[in-house]
Amino acid sequence: MAKFSNSISYITLGVESLERSLRFYRDGLGLATKGILGEEHKNGAVVFFDFQPGLKLALWPRKSISEECGVPLMNPDPAGFMLAHNVANADAVDSIVQQVSDAGAKIVRPAKRFSWGGYGAVFQDPDGHLWEVVWNPHNS
Repeated sequence: MAKFSNSISYITLGVESLERSLRFYRDGLGLATKGILGEEHKNGAVVFFDFQPGLKLALWPRKSISEECGVPLMNPDPAGFMLAHNVANADAVDSIVQQVSDAGAKIVRPAKRFSWGGYGAVFQDPDGHLWEVVWNPHNS
C-alpha cells in the first residue's frame, strides 16, 4: 500500500479572477511564472509559481475547483487557512508589507513585535487569502 508522505508539492489557492491574481502575484509580488496555462482545456486554466525546490503555488479558479471536485461554491472564510513567509530580519517584514500594500493587498494586521521576540504582519491577497510575513529571531 502506498504511504501518504509528509512532503507537500503544491499549494493551490482558489481565486475568483485568474487574471487579477496573476497580476497580483507576478507583477505586484515579483514571483516568476509562465503565465496562464491550460486554457485550451475545460477547467484547465491555472497559474504556477515555483517556490522552494519541490514546492509550487498554484492559482486555480474557484469555479473550476468546484466543478472538478464536485463541491459547491460557498463564501470563503479567510480565517480557515493562512500561509506564512518567514524572512531574515524585521526590516524584510516592513519591506514586504510595503510591497504587498503597493500591489493592492489589504494589511489586516500591521507589523508589530510579538511577546516571544518575533516581528510580523498579515495581509490578504485579492481573494482574501491570508499571508503572514514574519521574522523569527529564534530561527536565525
